[in-house]
Formats: sequence, C-alpha cells, structure tokens
Amino acid sequence: MTEVLTDSRSIRIKGRSFLAVVLSPDLPLDDWLARLDDLAKRSAGFFLGRPVVLDVTDLGLDRIQLKDLIASLGERNVSVMGVEGARPSAIGPGMPPALKGGRPAPDVEVTESEATLEAPQPAAAQPIITEAPRQTLQSLVIREPVRSGQSIVFTEGDVTVVGSVASGAEVIAGGSVHIYGALRGRAMAGAVGNAGARIFCRKLEAELVAIDGVYKMAEDLDPALLGQPVQLWLDGDAIIAEKLI
Repeated sequence: MTEVLTDSRSIRIKGRSFLAVVLSPDLPLDDWLARLDDLAKRSAGFFLGRPVVLDVTDLGLDRIQLKDLIASLGERNVSVMGVEGARPSAIGPGMPPALKGGRPAPDVEVTESEATLEAPQPAAAQPIITEAPRQTLQSLVIREPVRSGQSIVFTEGDVTVVGSVASGAEVIAGGSVHIYGALRGRAMAGAVGNAGARIFCRKLEAELVAIDGVYKMAEDLDPALLGQPVQLWLDGDAIIAEKLI
C-alpha cells in the first residue's frame, strides 16, 4: 500500500549570512602550513569554533591535493565550511562545497545611530562572536570592557572600546580600532581590505595586532612600546608602531 503525504504545510528555507574567516594559502603548502602552525601556537584558540572559507584561487590544486589540504587543516582544528576559487573537478563527494560571490560585509539593517554591545560571559573554551549591525555612521562604540572569550566583529567601519580588551578577547573592525584602555587581547583593523586602517590604544599589551591581514604577535612588538599609548598602521607589508604623544 502506498502512503500519500497530504500535509500542505511548506518547508521553510531561508537565506542567512554568517561571518567567516578566509584563509588564502600560498605555495609551497608545507611552508604555509608551518606559518599557520606558528600563528595558532602563538595565539591559542584563534580558530576555535570559527567557520573558515578556504580560498585556493590560482593555486591550481587537483582533487587529491585539495582534499589533503582540507584534511591537514582539520588536523589543526580548522573547520572549513566552503572552498572558493577551486576548479569544479577538484570538489568531490564529502568535501566542503564550492562557494562564490562572498561579500566582505554583512547586509543587515539597524535603526539606531549608535549601538552598544556587551556579550554574555562565555562558557569554557567557547568564544562568543558578536556580529554588529550595519550603521549609518559606520562606527561602533563598546561602552564596557571586552572580556576574555568575547569577540566583537564590526566590518562596516571603526570600533571604539571605552575600556580595556582582556587577554583572550578580540576586536575585529572593517575600519580602525580605538581602545581607550589596555589592549591585552587581539585587535584586527581593516579586516575586509582597508590598508589605511589604524589601531590606537591607551596601553599596548596585545597578544596580536593585525591590519589588512598583516599581523604581529606580542613578541614581535618593540619592548619599548609595551605599556605605552601607541598607534599602529600599515606601511607596505609591515606594521609600524609608534608612541602617541
């Protein structure tokens, strides 16, 4: 006997945008993976629970090479949610889907001219990613300290924190980052491609700073600037730092 489904209710399918980190490997892959290991070692938890898009444009990887690369990332707890720039023949069953047409910023609406975010206290080893809404003034003001485990993401413009950024916390901005306190965690400016973005902080004790994808770890910073009010900017492929007067 054949059972006929008569329920007229429709299946709801929605579109939704999520913020992901884009990794763009370069050749040789072994050297690139070694640099990735160095970043992960010096900034523990950077990829923990974070979706990643793998951009292999112009690398010319075949299916076996791409599958091996994804497996190598999986061994490093890097979760690849999709692959961009791969040849159609390189995407096989069981691999992340091919992606294209990604946008560098979220497309959401907000009615207020200024937003204030305070993320809740995170569970152990589980970072919270707060994606800020789009704003007319293209700036976001955080009026509370950013605690360890919190991640403030605002790709539409500048982020200002009226307080400190704790170790283990991060602020990611499409524009510049302004910290009116101690920067002990991670600050990433120009996150969607803005080489003119800068980082300003009242007290430099950062785990990591990055501008337009170029980063420096704590041990790479000038010891004379630690604990000082500092601004950082990008000069070519190098981050320059100097004390604020």
